[in-house]
Amino acid sequence: MFYLCIIIKRMKTTEYISLTIDRFPKGYVFTYADFTAEANPKEAVIKALNRMVASGKIAKLSKGKYYKPENTPFGNLQPNQAQVVKDLLEENGKITGYLTGYSIYNQLGLTTQVSNTIQIGKNQVRPNFKRERYAIAFVKQKNTITKENIPLLQLLDAIRYIKKIPDANIEASCKRFLAIIKNFTDKEINTLVRLALKYSPATRALLGALLEQLQQSKVIEPLFKSLNPITKYKLTGATKVLSTNEKWNIV
Repeated sequence: MFYLCIIIKRMKTTEYISLTIDRFPKGYVFTYADFTAEANPKEAVIKALNRMVASGKIAKLSKGKYYKPENTPFGNLQPNQAQVVKDLLEENGKITGYLTGYSIYNQLGLTTQVSNTIQIGKNQVRPNFKRERYAIAFVKQKNTITKENIPLLQLLDAIRYIKKIPDANIEASCKRFLAIIKNFTDKEINTLVRLALKYSPATRALLGALLEQLQQSKVIEPLFKSLNPITKYKLTGATKVLSTNEKWNIV
């Protein structure tokens, strides 16, 4: 009778987990904590998940992390990068980080390359580490991170690291920046300038030159005043795109 009760309990746990996973979208990353509220104990949940990995119903991303794979003729697709690191982007419902750098250059149309390095912007950074096939790296963000300003912070990060964008040159990147900023609202441009004041002088100078090129002269004064008038910023190729480079000491 005792063993029969264990079997029934195990079946209920497995069925509950299976039904819950069926409702997850493909590529969704989850842990045992997603189930323990309804299915206890923790050990039973972990055993059930590992059995599902063995059967191919789910896949293991890293220790304690699983995902529902999307099957294609070329094999199972990995979850998208936001899913892989979502525990590093939010804490107790509050946004604490955002994808940046290599993770979004492709999305911004700056490169066609896709990197196995996932960079995350955070106010409090931590040591880099590996998660399955990905290298997780962190970029210090001095501004408060909100859902609304993340796209602007991603753009500013790209401007800051313009020399490190893979398979791209500064001339092409500047052209792409102009195309992106051209579609911003006045409110977005004003916010962009405010956020940029906590970035490096070279970032502020290049943004100022880009904005002036787009005839946004009314908003650039804070950027211009924040710069040392004798400092030069070497951005080879930018002068082919920006007619305002001399004012901003870009050479």
